[in-house]
Amino acid sequence: MNGQRAHLVLSDGTVFVGQGFGAETVEVGEVVFNTCLTGYQEVITDPSYQGQMVCMTTPHIGNTGINEEDIESARPRLTALIVREVSRHVSSWRATRSLPDWLAEAGVPGISDIDTRLLTRHIREQGVVHAALCTDGSLNPEQLLVRARDFEGLEGRDLVREVTCAEPYAWAETTDAPWEPVASGELPEPVEMERQPLVVAWDLGIKYNILRRLASQGFRVEVVPASTSAAEVLAMNPDGLFLSNGPGDPGALHYVTETARQLIESRVPLFGICLGHQIIAQALGAETYKLKFGHHGGNQPVSDLAAGNVQITSQNHNYSVLHDGLPDNVEITHWNLNDKTVEGLRLKDRPVFSVQYHPEASPGPHDADRLFAEFVHLVRRRQPATG
Repeated sequence: MNGQRAHLVLSDGTVFVGQGFGAETVEVGEVVFNTCLTGYQEVITDPSYQGQMVCMTTPHIGNTGINEEDIESARPRLTALIVREVSRHVSSWRATRSLPDWLAEAGVPGISDIDTRLLTRHIREQGVVHAALCTDGSLNPEQLLVRARDFEGLEGRDLVREVTCAEPYAWAETTDAPWEPVASGELPEPVEMERQPLVVAWDLGIKYNILRRLASQGFRVEVVPASTSAAEVLAMNPDGLFLSNGPGDPGALHYVTETARQLIESRVPLFGICLGHQIIAQALGAETYKLKFGHHGGNQPVSDLAAGNVQITSQNHNYSVLHDGLPDNVEITHWNLNDKTVEGLRLKDRPVFSVQYHPEASPGPHDADRLFAEFVHLVRRRQPATG
């Protein structure tokens, strides 16, 4: 704990007074809430939260501390963390330090001892809000209100350039054995391939566990920056293409949408997750729009029309695909059962599919992990078998 009284001021004038922890600083951002019961370390390191302050609805955060394994990128990515109570004690054999110490090292502020239920209800009723947070005592609530109202917001801002990798790199790490029994589901028996297939993944803010799941399917995985052109990657003769999750407004990513349009025309199998799903939809002519308060958590029910079942999914996004305007060769494969938003697409005449949610979970349920195996079979149908 940093010992400072902290103030969180929303742009509508609502003031929350609490206890500061983590870094002593002033930050502004967009406030969203996350309903995950566990997995705060994965949430904090998810690049999709770039520019956002995250309010955890679970009241007690930090009891298992911070370890070296449960991270989804190299460092914390959110702007600030908002909790009801931050644990004063760490109880886990894997922990190397406390949550407040880790955030302080990363320069990320937090505020605790506020009514997070009230804040969550406020966001649900009013929609996503802008806010300013002070944890060092340098600004009063009136000054913070000016900062919150002056915040330019995230609409139209290219956040992907802030989180994508600087250079291409190879990824080989796989997930641990407990994942594997649920990985394939009822899918055809694998065939022996002529060579280990190459998948190239565009880093739009990619999570480590997505890369682990791809590598666990037997792919050679190469990760490239978001600005990499379709021509550069197709020259690598890939067997599969992947567009990752990421932060912000897909409407600001015209260069990625144009790349996706060319990838679709290449007929190389293409899989998109979250922001990648929205980019593919835009490349097909659909529009995207901002949800009132987004989907952030590990309990979103999704209807899988092909499987005829409901999957409980992990999600983190503020934008959705407008189903009107999709061409006739696009099939909607998944719907969100809470608000009837589009959760999945598939092309009828090309090996392209995408989902709005996170089948790699981390944190969240593994219900949708079979999608990685479906991607494998798209690639196998294109690549010649041995003999």
